[in-house]
Amino acid sequence: MKTNIAFHLLLATAATLVVTSPVRADDTSPKILCERIEWCDMHVDETGRTDLPRVLFIGDSISAGYRGPAMEALKGKAYFAFLCTSKALGHPIYFEEIKLMLGQYKFDVIHFNVGMHGWDYTEDDYRAAFPKLIALLKKKAPGAKLIWATTTPYRTNGPKFDQFDPRNERVKARNRIAAEFVARENIPTDDLYALEIDHPEHSADGVHFKTEAKTTQGKQVAKFIGEALASLPSGK
Repeated sequence: MKTNIAFHLLLATAATLVVTSPVRADDTSPKILCERIEWCDMHVDETGRTDLPRVLFIGDSISAGYRGPAMEALKGKAYFAFLCTSKALGHPIYFEEIKLMLGQYKFDVIHFNVGMHGWDYTEDDYRAAFPKLIALLKKKAPGAKLIWATTTPYRTNGPKFDQFDPRNERVKARNRIAAEFVARENIPTDDLYALEIDHPEHSADGVHFKTEAKTTQGKQVAKFIGEALASLPSGK
């Protein structure tokens, strides 16, 4: 049994309502800086079964690339779900999307990444929101094993992808900010940035990856998730 959860219209409507609301000079509500296209994809497998642990991927289109190979490598060891979104840290709707997922299902392992979207938000915004993200995951998924995945390199669009886009400096800055908080919380780091930094040939368009790279990433992701699954209390 597979369940697809489509909240695109609901979330887009909510975001539109907030964005178009009048803003007063003294307004202290969270700022919403939308991209030209916003999207969200939520999917949960085997919703009625509890005989295996449940793993959640939180990320964006990069995560959508490696989750398939990771899930295949872990087949028979867990059930899976994913929340892929264009929202970024700083965007308040991002937290609402996570609450929506975690409010419906119990997860034993959460592999999460935030960093490749939200360029209109500053690194100060990112820093302010990151501890709130960890706190939310711990509150809504108590006992879940958390794994942080670094944001992958941002390269110029060809032809050899051997040059970095200026935004890669921001990717590195955000990875450093995240590292501070996950180290403090003893959350393992799946360093996908380090995995890809010396492999421009893996790039498909400067941001996304070729099939072989997705497979390589999936193997590393599966290794981290497999270790987390092995550390769960017996009976999970």
